Amino acid sequence: MKDFLLSSLTDVAALNISTIILNNVVALLISGFIMFTYWLTYSGTAYSKKFNVSLGMLVIVTATVMSVISNNIALSLGMVGALSIIRFRTAVKDVRDATFIFWGIAVGICCGVSQYVLAAIGCVTVFIFLFALRQFSPDAKYLLIVRSSLSAQNKVEAAVNTYFDQDIQQTMKNASQEFCEIIYTLRLARIHKAKAKVGSDIVEKLLKIEGVVTVNLVEQTDDIGR
Repeated sequence: MKDFLLSSLTDVAALNISTIILNNVVALLISGFIMFTYWLTYSGTAYSKKFNVSLGMLVIVTATVMSVISNNIALSLGMVGALSIIRFRTAVKDVRDATFIFWGIAVGICCGVSQYVLAAIGCVTVFIFLFALRQFSPDAKYLLIVRSSLSAQNKVEAAVNTYFDQDIQQTMKNASQEFCEIIYTLRLARIHKAKAKVGSDIVEKLLKIEGVVTVNLVEQTDDIGR
């Protein structure tokens, strides 16, 4: 027993070159799949190509590290100690990005210990899960922000209610002595439906009202509260 523990802590098994190549090739293919999944299912407005490339690198680097430490306990403990002193100060802008990072690490570990089937099944399962949620999730929310003179606010509210057949939610109304700002929340499908029925764009319609200063139609991102 003592000899077994000693050999586990001190012996470094020679890595087979074909196994190393196969591990990295599989990691490369799966990293491309993860990058494609991230690009395909991303629903925000601040997509980062650099972050997507970093996901692919993470899979390959993790697989390489696991190929080195998988057969030696001492190297494993040393790697844990080395990684514990590293501080990553880059803020993750989206909670979902953190799950992609964990996904990349998990797949890299599988590739590093030659568990290719497990990595493939896990990737396909995650892809189906993300694609299903993207297909069946509600369509995007938009904010209609209208800034006008105080005297024109009633005309703005009447025009918006008529355009959307009263089927619209007024989120906020902010007024001063001179100007008034009104914010509405609506779905993308509702915008298309109303535009097809009326035959004109809501932004163009509101800008024709005397006293309207600006009209903005912006997507409400996940960070705001989709």
